[in-house]
Amino acid sequence: MMLRLQGVRSGYGRIEVLKDLSIEVAEGEIVTLIGGNGAGKTTTLNTICGVVPARAGEIVFKGESIVGVPPDMLVRRGMAHSPEGRKIFPRMTVLENLELGAFTRRDPAGVASDLERMFAMFPILGERKHQAGGTLSGGEQQMLAVARALMSRPSLLLLDEPSLGLAPLIVARIFEVVRELNRGGVTVLLVEQNARTALRLAHRGYVLETGEIVLSGSSSSLLTDERVQRVYLGE
Repeated sequence: MMLRLQGVRSGYGRIEVLKDLSIEVAEGEIVTLIGGNGAGKTTTLNTICGVVPARAGEIVFKGESIVGVPPDMLVRRGMAHSPEGRKIFPRMTVLENLELGAFTRRDPAGVASDLERMFAMFPILGERKHQAGGTLSGGEQQMLAVARALMSRPSLLLLDEPSLGLAPLIVARIFEVVRELNRGGVTVLLVEQNARTALRLAHRGYVLETGEIVLSGSSSSLLTDERVQRVYLGE
């Protein structure tokens, strides 16, 4: 098992967002977490990567507890997070953003090779590598956020709302890249507002409501579930 959360609680101040949350992600899977606004999806990813401290429960990554482990150490262990809202460094160039994604690495030749791989994966980034990140379009910034996360060579990628506010063609390219990465061995935990797209991409899914898992199963079973169709797929 690549990642396991058991009985996790977390939140902000006096507000508890996650309430006894338990999920699992096996090595080589794409698992998606779907739910409405405010359900706790982003908080789940932020708690896994240590940005929001877990108040209770267990988080196990590659067989070891990571509760209390700083985010930078999780990157060194093979976890990368592409956050909601992209959060690139707007005054740094595309190239500098990507180089920063490899801050834990000590293999210059490998970093240079991966830079070329990112430019092949997202050609527009190669064309604009000396351009400030803040001047890119929303779709280009999302590509940069994903590519920056990949520069650490993660075994687990946490991907938060990659399609938010983007044109369909850009969304299709980003999800095509996610599929290619998974075929290459990267495990993915995906938070996505477009439930249909997410379930078509993923192997399994969890439905999150007010900080609790209310439904889980294979993507095919969730796509045909009457409740999921009514609430999340608009059918």
